[in-house]
Amino acid sequence: MEKTIYHLAMTVSLASLFFVSVPLFASETDDRIESSAQQSYVFKTYLKDNDIKVQSKGGVVTLTGTVVEGYSKKLAGETVAGLPGVVSVNNMLEEKGEAPADNTDAWLIAKVKSTLWFHRNVNATETQVFATDGIVTLHGKATSIAQKDLTTLYVKDIEGVKDVKNEMVVSPDAMQAGKKTAGEKMDSISESIDDASTTALVKMTLLYHRSTSALKTTVETKDNVVTLGGKAANIAEKDLTTKLVSDVHGVVKVVNNMTVEETKS
Repeated sequence: MEKTIYHLAMTVSLASLFFVSVPLFASETDDRIESSAQQSYVFKTYLKDNDIKVQSKGGVVTLTGTVVEGYSKKLAGETVAGLPGVVSVNNMLEEKGEAPADNTDAWLIAKVKSTLWFHRNVNATETQVFATDGIVTLHGKATSIAQKDLTTLYVKDIEGVKDVKNEMVVSPDAMQAGKKTAGEKMDSISESIDDASTTALVKMTLLYHRSTSALKTTVETKDNVVTLGGKAANIAEKDLTTKLVSDVHGVVKVVNNMTVEETKS
């Protein structure tokens, strides 16, 4: 009888300990998710001027507050979605002020500016963007002809751009010896950009370019090595995807496992 009572007491104690530990574990996970989001590379650089609140409950994250740029809402959601322990994201962020209507020149300018910010080998801070009827004109400074040409290549491939007039001035003096580029400055904020931020930036890059498919491409990042899966329409698209992703902040290597869809005759 005593043994039975003892075992029953032990069972009750263990059960109560289990039910207490589960909420504590969940609470710790939620705290870690909220902290990781705010300390992520994306939140500390691209989203630092926005008012974003992150609340996690059981791994379900709710984002509230306001963002200055339209792309910031999706970028925040993609970053949080890639954090360990996140089950889903309820993105309730609102854009401050009136957002430009889709397919307008103002909408296109915002899209071009944000896309250039995702790449390390162009001079986003020194590039002014104008647009008239879908034709984009670029002014500002490039540190080399190669950088100017790369800027043209990236902008031409952005969805909605009809043509590009690149009137940037090549000014090697803009890059003084020993001075870091804007991209290098952003990369040096942390010794290693977190994988969730890298994944989010890659996904946004693929989304904005017309020659790549964000819907058909899977993105996984581990120690800043990005592995791509999914399907490409052809070899050229697969190669361009590798090129674009390789130039995204945080990416140290790209493993492109995309398969090329067979063209139906």
